[in-house]
Amino acid sequence: GVTSVIPGYAGGHLENPTYREICSKTTGHAEVIQVEYDPAVISYAELLEVFWTTHDPTTLNRQGNDVGPQYRSIILFHNDDQHRIALMSKQEVAVQIYNEPITTEIVPLETFYRAEDYHHDYYLRNSYQPYCSVVINPKLAKFRKRFADKIKTSIIDE
Repeated sequence: GVTSVIPGYAGGHLENPTYREICSKTTGHAEVIQVEYDPAVISYAELLEVFWTTHDPTTLNRQGNDVGPQYRSIILFHNDDQHRIALMSKQEVAVQIYNEPITTEIVPLETFYRAEDYHHDYYLRNSYQPYCSVVINPKLAKFRKRFADKIKTSIIDE
């Protein structure tokens, strides 16, 4: 049901930020992805389930070894239904999965800025890098195990 995943930046105050600028920790942006999907095939709630279970939403401004506000856990919603579903799912995972407070922000999307080209298909082009081996591969293995019934074909199957 997912038709595209586009890396980018959102949630900040600088127009058209670059990766270097958001890494300065002064723009307010988070590194994000824009997921386009067919709701007849996969629901927003199912996408959120993947989100909650493939990263750590309990650490403020951090994902693994990546530290800073640009690495915060954030859901950017497009409409009232997505807002409501995101809030409900956050409450559910807080009770069912995590014993720590969830730090994930749930805020309306104002503007999405597409990341520079070298961020696109990063894993596909850099799977041999230590970061991919240590950080991404375990997340992909967890995803494959937990969501095997939802996987069709993609780079994560290779």
